[in-house]
Amino acid sequence: MSANPALPQLEFSPELLEAAGKTKAWPFEEARKIVKRYEKSGFPDVVLFETGYGPSGLPHIGTFGEVARTTMVRTAFRVLTEDKVATKLLCFSDDMDGMRKIPDNVPDRSFLEPHLHKPLTAVPNPFGGDFESFGHHNNAMLRRFLDTFGFDYEFASATEYYKSGRFDAIIQRVAERYDAVMDIMLPTLGEERRATYSPFLPISPKTGRVLYVPMKAVDAGAGTITYVDEDGEEVTQSITGGQVKLQWKPDFGARWAALGVDFEMFGKDHGPNMPVYDRICSALGGRPPEHYVYELFLDQNGEKISKSRGNGLTIDEWLTYAPTESLALYMFQKPRTAKRLYFDVIPKAVDEYFSFLGAYGRQDAAGQLNNPVWHIHSGQPPAADMPVPFSMLLNLVSASNAHDKDVLWGFISRYAPGVTAETHPKLDELVGYAIRYFDDFVKPTKTFRAPDDTEREALARLVAAFEALPADADGAAIQDAALDVARGFERYQDPSKKGPDGGPAVTGDWFQMLYQVLLGQERGPRFGSFAALYGISNTVALVNKALAGELALEQA
Repeated sequence: MSANPALPQLEFSPELLEAAGKTKAWPFEEARKIVKRYEKSGFPDVVLFETGYGPSGLPHIGTFGEVARTTMVRTAFRVLTEDKVATKLLCFSDDMDGMRKIPDNVPDRSFLEPHLHKPLTAVPNPFGGDFESFGHHNNAMLRRFLDTFGFDYEFASATEYYKSGRFDAIIQRVAERYDAVMDIMLPTLGEERRATYSPFLPISPKTGRVLYVPMKAVDAGAGTITYVDEDGEEVTQSITGGQVKLQWKPDFGARWAALGVDFEMFGKDHGPNMPVYDRICSALGGRPPEHYVYELFLDQNGEKISKSRGNGLTIDEWLTYAPTESLALYMFQKPRTAKRLYFDVIPKAVDEYFSFLGAYGRQDAAGQLNNPVWHIHSGQPPAADMPVPFSMLLNLVSASNAHDKDVLWGFISRYAPGVTAETHPKLDELVGYAIRYFDDFVKPTKTFRAPDDTEREALARLVAAFEALPADADGAAIQDAALDVARGFERYQDPSKKGPDGGPAVTGDWFQMLYQVLLGQERGPRFGSFAALYGISNTVALVNKALAGELALEQA
């Protein structure tokens, strides 16, 4: 019987279990560390996976990525333990942090200025609605998407944990072991910072602000700290009940110790601090969790994406143009390689997802565990049937100027008889995504160029070759006809490679020219497949439009 009945059920064949012990898929490599962690002592009642979220701004895709990737490790752990060990994923929001700067992506910055340095859950919500604070709003945005995607998790609020007293014991322990914590922290700080540093951040009873002030006294016996408030008055204040929070580095280690966290991943920017977190956790009587450090996501300019700057894709933006599975694939692939996260990556991610899904059923157990879709779908990928790639749909929208699904389905149904929106709902979803993506990102950047004399002659021959084909010629026949035309032009011949007739092969310049002249873009999917989907007669008409100079006029 499963120790995790609320999670997707896993099937354990001997082949799967054997492959799980050998696979080099990164979630299994991380899960093995957790198994080894308890090989001598035996497993606890619950193995705890944690992710952290700083709600200083709207959640971005990197936030989602932590939860998705941690879920993948959790699923791999369930396989390695044959699902006999209870697990929990805790999504912890650091919503008691002070708002140190005003995010760039809020409606009215001046509305927030009076609330700088207050805990995020004490800052009014600038977005309107029923949420009681900025932090509550951003937490809700995170939970909304996690729920939509179907993650199994428990949400935790730092504000609630501090104010309810759930962290009182660990804060008391920090006071008792104050010198040990300071011995860990001080060598990591500059000289000026060392003079004023304390792991405790009091919440001013007068202003409600999170204060970065030195301690005049720490009384572990009384459970109090003494400091000078912003108005110059000396204050002695309890460290329990949410009147004090911990600095972020001690907070990491203290939380691990308090909750017994077994696994947490974080971005490379936390990597240098990982030994500090670990030492503080140990100093407070805890055992540091297993870690996984991933590379950061970058925007189109190669800069780190930031919630407060809002310079990365939001979750909603990705899902406007592509299904959730494509986003999960992007998170699975090469976590330790820095990747640019902007709109141009979406079409490739969509097509790669369906390519992996199509291959899954043909693979043995070892291949399936190395296939991203096993991890994306927690071991239960759906059946695959995607007759038209997303990239081809984008080109179909471009060539046909279609702005509603019915027009595109007319092409698709002729190309793939029996395929309808009802029989292939996922394809119908992609049709809608393709129209939106084309209108917002492809159409504004399209630049048709006029063919030169050699290209005009080649295009005229292409028309003749296509008109000679049967109306129901498939993509392979159309591709061969296009290649035969190109072989007759020295410009498109590649002497370093041989074609099927023994002569020179065809360079990629030929197909690049077709896409530049006919679709106003630099590249596209296999041209023969596109022409088969669009229709030979429609493709001929498109080429004739290019020869007549009408495409550039339409764009103007």
